[in-house]
Order: sequence, then structure tokens, then C-alpha cells
Amino acid sequence: MKIVLTGSLGNIGKPLTNLLVAAGHQVTVISSKKERITEIESLNAVAAIGSIQDAEFLTETFKGADAVYLMEAWEGIGSLSDKEIDFLAEFKKIAQNYVTAVQQSGVKKIIHLSSIGAHSDQGNGSLLVHYNVEQILQTLPEDVSIKFMRPVGFFSNMYRWLSTIQSQGAIIQSYGGANKEPWVSPYDIAATIAEEFQKTFSGRTVHYIASDEVSPDEIANVLGKAIGNPNLEWKVISSEELLNQMLSAGINEWIAKGMVAMQKAQGDGSLYEDFYTSKPKLGKVKLEDFAKEFAEKYKTIN
Repeated sequence: MKIVLTGSLGNIGKPLTNLLVAAGHQVTVISSKKERITEIESLNAVAAIGSIQDAEFLTETFKGADAVYLMEAWEGIGSLSDKEIDFLAEFKKIAQNYVTAVQQSGVKKIIHLSSIGAHSDQGNGSLLVHYNVEQILQTLPEDVSIKFMRPVGFFSNMYRWLSTIQSQGAIIQSYGGANKEPWVSPYDIAATIAEEFQKTFSGRTVHYIASDEVSPDEIANVLGKAIGNPNLEWKVISSEELLNQMLSAGINEWIAKGMVAMQKAQGDGSLYEDFYTSKPKLGKVKLEDFAKEFAEKYKTIN
């Protein structure tokens, strides 16, 4: 198949490109950076340089493709510390660009990288952006088949904790304890999406993706041992204190409030209610595997 990938060569894009090329597909990778051309071509893929905020560029790039992979990156919209960005509006604009490009190019098969929490417009905090994007993509004609991929929280998001682990010897969140929750590796996301490109496309389907199920207590224990700090603490603070800390750090207010709401949903389990109605087979990468990568990055800041 001729497949077009948005998302450049990020944590998911690079392994996904490798897997699809190895499977014999003709892959075009969209990137906003010209300096990515050499790396993309080294993977035996075609580079298309432009912006997903440009519907005309997307339309031209999608023409002739058998299928496309669509994703929206927070980083591509702007800094989470930019107080002027309306993230809800920006995600909607990108989704509308995708709708326009898909319709005008004639593409009939889509795999969309969505997120846990996209099943509802209530109680999921900043994950509301993914619900909105799914709803906009649902407006495409019925002859366009869409697979909505909903990964859970990325292991790589744990890198955000490095600063407080270093400065305070603790992971600091507004929930914690012994209740397990699902996490996922970008490698397992890429592998799942590559497999789905090989399968039949029909209608609109939802696919959750997860690698492991672990509790906050287990995470602190495993990461602590990996970095040589067996006493690493998962410290629980109030939602109000977490919000104040993020606002003091300059985080966009909507993002900060959304992250607090999301952690509340993680803590009470409501974020995962739909996930557990159709729980997927867990992927290959486990917390212990990721902990080795985490420890390597921890060494670089010490």
C-alpha cells in the first residue's frame, strides 16, 4: 500500500515507519522540518515537508495514498507554557484540515492516533481535545473507514518526573496508591498500528492500546530500584496544591486545570471505564523494560 504518515519521526513515527517499510509498503512521512529529509530517506521512506495546519499541502500529499495515519501533537501547536494558545481551538482546526484533505484527496482508509479518555466529553480534563477531534473526523462520509487508536498514558510521560525526583527525591502527583492503571510504550503503539494497516478496514472502530498495568506504588518501586534509589517516594499532594505548582511554573491555565482533572480521573478510575469494557491484549514492553531507559536518562541529569 501507499501510506502517508503524519507525526514525522517521533517516538511512534520512527518505529512505525520502519515496520511499514519492512512490510513492503511505500511510505511517505510528513514533517515540518527540512532537516528531517535525510533521516526519513535513510529509512527508505519519502519525505513530505509541510505543515498539518496547511490543508492544501495535506490534500496534495494525501493524493494517491491508499491509507493515511493521522495524529495531532501538542508540541506542534505550541508550548504548554504559552498562556495565549487556545488548545481546544487549535486541535479542532487541525481536525478540520484533516477532514478537508481526506475528502479532497479521495483517501478512504484512516488510522487516527487518539487517546484514552476520547470516549467522553466529561471528566477527562485536557484529553477533551481528543474527544473533539474524533467527533470531527466522524463527520467524514461513511465510505471513509476510520480506526481510532486510543493508547493509554505513555511510559515516556514519566520523564516529566525527573526534575522532582532529582530535587525532592519523589514523584509528586495528586493521586497514588496500590490501584493498578494501564500504561503503554510508543513501541507497542507503533507495532499495533502497523498490524492494523495490514488488516481489513471497515466502518468506524475503536482500538485501545496498552503495554502493562501497574500501580503508583509499583512504579515508584521499579523506577527507584532502576536509578539506585530504592526509597523513591510517590508523594500525593492535593489537587489545589498541584494546580498552584503548575500555575507558578507558568503552565497555560487551561492545560494546568485539565491535567489536575485528568489525574482525578486516573485516581478514581473513571478515566479507564471504557478501556476496561474492551481491554486489549497487552503489548510486549513492560515497566521493567522502560525503567532501564528511564535510568539512562536519569544518569544524564546527575
